[in-house]
Order: sequence, then structure tokens, then C-alpha cells
Amino acid sequence: MLRKIRLTLGILSLTLVTLLFLDFTGTVHAWFGWLARIQFMPAVLALNAGVILFLVVLTLLLGRVYCSVVCPLGVFQDVVSWLSSRRRGRKNRFRYSPAKTWLRVGVLVLFVAALLAGVGSVVALLAPYSAYGRIASNLLAPLWGWGNNVLAYLAERMDRYAFYSVDVWVKSLPTLLVAVVTLVVVVVLAWRHGRTYCNTICPVGTVLGLLSRYSLWRPTIDASKCTGCTLCARRCKASCIDAKAHRIDYSRCVACMDCIDNCREGAIRYVCRLGQGGKAVAANGKTKAVTENPATATENPVSRPVETVSRPENAVGATGKMATAHVPAGRAGRRSVEGAQIDTARRSFLLATAAAAGAAALHAQEKKVDGGLAVIEDKKPPRRHTPLTPPGSVGARHFFQHCTACQLCVSVCPNGVLRPSTDLARLMQPVMSYERGYCRPECTKCGDVCPTGAILSLTVADKSAVQVGHAVWIKKNCVPLTDGVECGNCARHCPTGAIQMVPSDAGNPDSLKIPVVNEERCIGCGACENLCPARPFSAIYVEGHESHRTI
Repeated sequence: MLRKIRLTLGILSLTLVTLLFLDFTGTVHAWFGWLARIQFMPAVLALNAGVILFLVVLTLLLGRVYCSVVCPLGVFQDVVSWLSSRRRGRKNRFRYSPAKTWLRVGVLVLFVAALLAGVGSVVALLAPYSAYGRIASNLLAPLWGWGNNVLAYLAERMDRYAFYSVDVWVKSLPTLLVAVVTLVVVVVLAWRHGRTYCNTICPVGTVLGLLSRYSLWRPTIDASKCTGCTLCARRCKASCIDAKAHRIDYSRCVACMDCIDNCREGAIRYVCRLGQGGKAVAANGKTKAVTENPATATENPVSRPVETVSRPENAVGATGKMATAHVPAGRAGRRSVEGAQIDTARRSFLLATAAAAGAAALHAQEKKVDGGLAVIEDKKPPRRHTPLTPPGSVGARHFFQHCTACQLCVSVCPNGVLRPSTDLARLMQPVMSYERGYCRPECTKCGDVCPTGAILSLTVADKSAVQVGHAVWIKKNCVPLTDGVECGNCARHCPTGAIQMVPSDAGNPDSLKIPVVNEERCIGCGACENLCPARPFSAIYVEGHESHRTI
């Protein structure tokens, strides 16, 4: 029952957190945005004392249930491990292994040092919630968007508009590569060894493991009932059960309840350590069980489970000949044909999927054309001396110290303004760029969904008064001076009226007009930069401010 409850809550949590990164309408965030705020690292960076205290108390009471129920990367590993166990002969593939304490402590020290030094790229790389967020936003969100666009296309053909198309594009190639590498590492480790990532690399798992050594409720082995079948150890994906010594390493146990559910003798129970009667609990959290005298202990052949294992070293008989199982020729032929058909179908599916994904990616990156004749040259981002951070982030220092690069704000930005940075010091942390859109004054989605406090939630009125930067005019790129035609796009679309058009020749009122920026009124929204027709660089761009100001 405990295992079923854990599985239900874990799958539900993983599904909802994944939808937070896929949903571009804001519906899921309105109901389940709190799931991002109860993650361990976002709560620490946001200094959310209530959530931190809740997670600490939860771990001290029940063990590392956070890792097996709340953490999306932990539940994702359980899903991968379960899929691996579905293969023939892989159900009982684990075995006890000593804890790699030096590696766990080393990664934790590196993580804390990076956190204190403000090296956000290292923090973002190791934080489990952020790692899963990058996987969801960079690898799953494009598939979700393409599926939505297919539905929108079909609905439009039927004169229905329940769906609308969205742009699918690569926001940052380095971040995409990091997400792919993270996914490969996590999947390979979980596929082969279960919870290795959680118990060797994850700093959150190490911290909670230190607390769970003193948890009140824990799985406990009753040596008087144990028959030594080692089934619990072979089903433990955390590799923390030493069945021969009847010990459990509670710093690595994630309270998945698999051992309890699979013990045929009922020798493992999830009980309160204060009520274990004659069993004494050591300071290191391991239960010292009273074992029987080896001289008088006997095994019950009836209650002892029998398991047949086919291994090469056991297949040689006394005569030295290899023992082989007889398989009918017809059945073996059918198996080989079916295996070949499955391999062929799998290969065809992978090739078709790769071709479709490549075609869709190329289509998403196509340049637009003007009237179907001339190709419009893509805009290139300007070189800003100070990066632009979203309204509500207070300033660059505050933003980069609190951001874990989970990409949640990037996923919900409806205007394509936020994208992961390619700067090594701020790798994967979002910055603003105006090649695809501008930061509309009425949009506050990034602050509404940020779980770490890197972007504070603002009202529409407050956002319209926050100055994240100011516009800078580049004379050599301006269309009236380069092409000799009237323009004024920047002044017409400025929401604060910070740009005015004045004659280019002060002595001739009828001369072509050029823009003049009032820096005191400019809020740095980027409407002028985005809508400027100059190519490849805009004639006006926004320079960021280290600290935001209120105007």
C-alpha cells in the first residue's frame, strides 16, 4: 500500500511539473505553480523559510520521500529504471554497494562554493530541479509545440480555432547540448544502476541523506524473519541494503518501499525507530539486529524462495560439457523472425522521427520573405556592455545569484524575449534579447512563475515604471540617413513616448527626421529595437542597467 501511494503521488508530481514547462497558456501555472516553489533549491535561493522547514521536518520524520515523490528528476529516474526492469532477466539486477562518500561530499563542497561565489553556471548544472527543467523545456517542449501546431492546422481546416500555432525554435544551442548530455547521463545511469545519480552526484540528495540518517520512520529489517534470499537488495535501486548484515544505509535510502513490497517473508517493515523493542539503533542510523546462533540456525527449505538463474559459469557440468536447454526449432525460428521484425520496426521509427524532427527544425528556422520575393535578412543581436535582465529581477547581480537556470521563465515568455545566455559565466541563465519580440508592458508571466525569487512578481502598473535599460541610437544604421526615406517606426511604437523625431538638419525643418531618445522616460522594453527595419543590426538598441530604476 505504501509503495502504491508513493508511486501515485510521484507520477502525479512528475506529470504536473513537466506540464509547467510545456504549458504556454498559463493555465497549469495558475493551479500548480506551487509545485515549482516547493522544490528544494528554489526554496533555498528564495529564502523561503516555510518550505525549507517543511522539507527538513518531512525528511527527519519519513526519510528521503522528497527524492522519490517531489523531485521531478528523481521520479524520472524511477521511470527509466522501471522501464529497464521490464526487460527479460533484468528485474532483480541490483546489488549492495558501499557509499561513495568522498564523491558525494566533494560534489556538495563544489556546489556550495559555487553558490557562495555566485558562479551560477555550476549551480545550474548540478541542481536537480533545474536539470530536469532544461530537459523538459529544450527537448520535450518542442515536441509539445509541434503537436499543438498540428492540431491547430487541422482545427483551422475545419473552421475551428480551439488551438493556435506557436513558434518552435532553438533558443540556445549550448543549453540544448547541455540538456542532451544531462539526459543521456541520467538515463544511462538509471537504466543500468538505478539511483546512482541521486546518491553520488546530486547535492540535494547528499544534504537530505545526512538528515535521513536520523529519520524517525524508516524501513527496518527483522533478522529473525529474514531467510537471506537477498531479494530486497536485488530490488533496491539505491543499492543501500546489505542483506547479509541486515543493514540499510539510510543516507541513500529514498523510501521507495520496493523492498517492503517485494519481501516474501515480511521481514522488512516501515516502522518508527523509537518503538522497535529489543532492536537498538546505532548513531549512524543503521539497525543492529540480534541474529541467531550460526551453530543452531537452520534454513527452512519450504519458506526459502527458489530462483533459477542461468549463468555461463554455472552451465558447465561435472563432465566439463556445456549444458544447453533444448529449444524447439520452430519456436526458435519464430523468435528470431519476431526479433528481426521488432529491430526493423524500431530502426524505421527512429529514422522517421529523426527526419521529421530535422525537417521541423529547419522549417522553424526559415527566414521570412517580403511579398514572396526578397528574403528578409535576420537581425543580429547587438553587443551590449551590460546584459538585460527581466523587470522584477532588481538588477544583474541579484538575478544571477538567485537564478538556477531552470528555464521556466523562458518557457512561458510569449514574446520570445527571454533566452538562455551563452556567456560562460552566466551559461544557461536567461537574458533578454529583442530579435523576435519585445517585452510588452502588460506581460508579467516571468515574475509570476519564477520559483527562486530571481524575478519578483510585479503588477502591470509597477512593471511599466521599471527601467531595465535605455535605448541607444546608432546613426550609421538609421534608415532615413542610409536610404533617404522617412521611417519613425521607433517613435510610433514606443509605449512610454521616450522617442521623438526631430529634423536631421537643425537648420532645415523639412529635412528627414531622426530619433532622439529621452533616457529618463525610456524603460528598455525593446519595442524600438525589435521594430526597427534596419538590417542586420538595428539603428536603435537597448543597453542594460546593472541595477534597475523606478521612473
